[in-house]
Amino acid sequence: MMDRDEIKQELGYDLGADIVVLHVTLHTVSDKPVQVSHDDFVLVSSKDGQRSEPYEPGQIAGADSLTVTPTGMRKGGRNPGFGGLTIGGMGGGMGTGKTTQTPDVKVQAQHDDTPNPLLAVLTEKILPEKEITDTISGLLYFQMVGKLKPKDLELHYKGPAGKMALRFKPQ
Repeated sequence: MMDRDEIKQELGYDLGADIVVLHVTLHTVSDKPVQVSHDDFVLVSSKDGQRSEPYEPGQIAGADSLTVTPTGMRKGGRNPGFGGLTIGGMGGGMGTGKTTQTPDVKVQAQHDDTPNPLLAVLTEKILPEKEITDTISGLLYFQMVGKLKPKDLELHYKGPAGKMALRFKPQ
């Protein structure tokens, strides 16, 4: 597991406090080839139960973004809350309900045609997804929110080679 200074030295960029970077080295213990996929890994926090699958480089430094913002309130569905009664049953129901306010949202998609140099660096250094018969190394990028220590994290692997859980020890 790399700390923020090591990440900045390795990548040339600070990815922020919420991105955890792991340097992973894999090797097979048999003559059979093993397919490596990022989807085989999950990082779990024993402190607060967070679970994160690896981010692809485009998710961290991609050119596309989606912004969702509230634009006001509109009348919405029914909510059987205080002062309302709802009774349901086999094929029918009766009751009163009160109308609640639900937010309108504005969704805006954007695409930036300017190449992001960080994207090229992240793509170059990520753990390759391929069939291996020997040793490979690379980085995996996870998002974990909050102050977590290495001892709070566990890397889980569940793939064609079996299952594994790796707990980090403080240095």
